[in-house]
Amino acid sequence: MAGTIRLGTAGWVFEPWRKSYYPEGLKQKDELAYSSARLGNIEINATFYSHQKAASFENWASQTPDDFVFTVKGHQLVTHIKRLKDVELPLANFFASGVMALGKKLGPFCWQLPGNSSYDETRMEAFLSLLPQTPLALLALAGKTDYGKNPPYLDVTGIARVRHAIEVRHKSFADPRFIAQLRAHNVALVVADTADWPYADQTADFAYARLQGAPGAESYTPAERDQRAQWLRAWSEGKTAPDAPLVTDAADAGAARDVFAFFVSTDKEHAPDNARAVMATLGLKGPSE
Repeated sequence: MAGTIRLGTAGWVFEPWRKSYYPEGLKQKDELAYSSARLGNIEINATFYSHQKAASFENWASQTPDDFVFTVKGHQLVTHIKRLKDVELPLANFFASGVMALGKKLGPFCWQLPGNSSYDETRMEAFLSLLPQTPLALLALAGKTDYGKNPPYLDVTGIARVRHAIEVRHKSFADPRFIAQLRAHNVALVVADTADWPYADQTADFAYARLQGAPGAESYTPAERDQRAQWLRAWSEGKTAPDAPLVTDAADAGAARDVFAFFVSTDKEHAPDNARAVMATLGLKGPSE
């Protein structure tokens, strides 16, 4: 038995894709519908820069197939400005801003730390303890909002699970204590697949990967892409990915995991094609195919 593997991209609006991925003449307003029919998930990055309105989330959700999921990047106020310190109110405001309007299409939240943010065990524990793990806990924390720009959106209808992943970049996080903290809170360590952070320890009942180009390179060769496909399959089966670097000793959990994987960043121009190629390797199809 294996969990569900979803392949996708970070975002869906990217000018070069209109020459290589999207059909000629496709209107920009139809690009999300086109991508979501062919991919398993998309990471929303706009939420990192500013709070988005509930109407925007509702609109995005309405354009996608039933079996489709968005993951949501956490706001920079939490991760980059306050650096996880004293963030209960910023978290409440973020969760109340409209993200819950995705309903059943809400996937994990991804909290991406700046590259110069080093490991602080106490601060990390405080942050992880704040993260809501159930829809009711999400609603309770969002209810503490003082966000006055728009009416808060406080409705968890359709949301079955609340999941969190954290992406770190500083080498000080290659610490067994950090891995243990994530496992204790069921928070996934983002597999960034970079030279600075190549580690692939699995710390939750799901896996989250942001595939940015083989470590030290700007893109993936077909062989490297196939290797990542094997990683995703292994994680979905509750196994350790073959040849993936680890902070701690490998330990197969045995339980199936859902996998959320995205081709992002450096080789963004080829991200949709990379995602589609890995889907083909794994025998996966888009929700409308």
